Amino acid sequence: MHMNSQRGLRALAVGTLAVALLSGCSSVKNLFGSKSKDKTGEPTELVDITPSVSVKALWTASVGKGEDTLGIGQHPVVVDGRVFAAAVEGGVSALDLQTGQQAWRYDSKLALSGGPGAGEGLVVVGSLEGDVIALDAADGHEKWKAKLNNEILSAPVVSGGMVFVHSNDGRLTAFDAASGERRWFYAGDMPALTVRGNASVTMGPGIVFLAGDNGSVTALNAQNGNVMWSTPVAEPDGRSELERMVDVDAAPALEGTALFASSYKNHTVAIDGPSGQVLWESDRGGARGVGLSNSAVVITDRDGNVVGLDKNTGGSLWQQDGLRNRKVTAPAVQGDYAVVGDYKGVLHWIRLNDGAFAARSKLGDAVSGRPVVSGEIVVVQSNDGKLAAYALQ
Repeated sequence: MHMNSQRGLRALAVGTLAVALLSGCSSVKNLFGSKSKDKTGEPTELVDITPSVSVKALWTASVGKGEDTLGIGQHPVVVDGRVFAAAVEGGVSALDLQTGQQAWRYDSKLALSGGPGAGEGLVVVGSLEGDVIALDAADGHEKWKAKLNNEILSAPVVSGGMVFVHSNDGRLTAFDAASGERRWFYAGDMPALTVRGNASVTMGPGIVFLAGDNGSVTALNAQNGNVMWSTPVAEPDGRSELERMVDVDAAPALEGTALFASSYKNHTVAIDGPSGQVLWESDRGGARGVGLSNSAVVITDRDGNVVGLDKNTGGSLWQQDGLRNRKVTAPAVQGDYAVVGDYKGVLHWIRLNDGAFAARSKLGDAVSGRPVVSGEIVVVQSNDGKLAAYALQ
């Protein structure tokens, strides 16, 4: 959590309120010495399951010191058969997707928090101090650096000869991918109080789709940053700033011309990309982002329930409530399953046809960054800097 007027208090926010908000509002009341015996906010104990699919751990690796309790949800990116991952302390690593063998490592003394993002021969990462570093994807050598005025928590995106960086003050900056020269910037509206973190952008043909802490998705011209349209995912309501939080803290998912975005306000929408028109909306949602299958939109709500919505109508298909209050990640779709991680480092595979648990595996420390699927492999990064790849059998 952060307040715009009190950026200097990040350390306190990270250790207390940010963690509470990411796990749901029900836990906020217990941060200040309350002796309430209310157990509704306690993490659900896992029950034994009978696996219906076999999970094979392919490899594990360490990429450095992880984010611990920073609440930034670091996760890798997979491009051209390589996994690129950053650590708060430990630089950037490139590994082979199939074997986990390290191809190169870029050492840095900076606290790398945003990313990495990769594409068009570049790997780009941001820092807690606003540094933007572009590396050659082939061997990891530094190509250019730039500086922003605020911390970078989301992954930069490389597309169309530009690098797009969404910093934690709500500003989106476009850099020339070859030189690092700033091309344009867009300053989004920022509420007084938000969930810690913000979204990477989603790229369409000549369009940058930006989700914001103000609860809206904005379409920008990729060449000059001009606004094409802006559509709310959720509207703020309530008396307090806490009640009015509507953050969309994950990049919208684009399929064809349809965008799918979800808000901390427990609201999910499908938006027509060219026009910004809302196609459908649901009163189920969460700030962590969505996963897409052939027929479903899968979301994790702020209580930790994993929910399947009909992709065409937004109607509820199923709900898995066995992970309530376990600080569950955004879902990724791996074949016929959604996969999420939790605060104990347990990975859960959930059947897309009925929402039942299908398999589990233990990675290590907490997992707060969403799993990343490439082909038949899912790669997960834990908060202690461990990276692991899994396949289903």
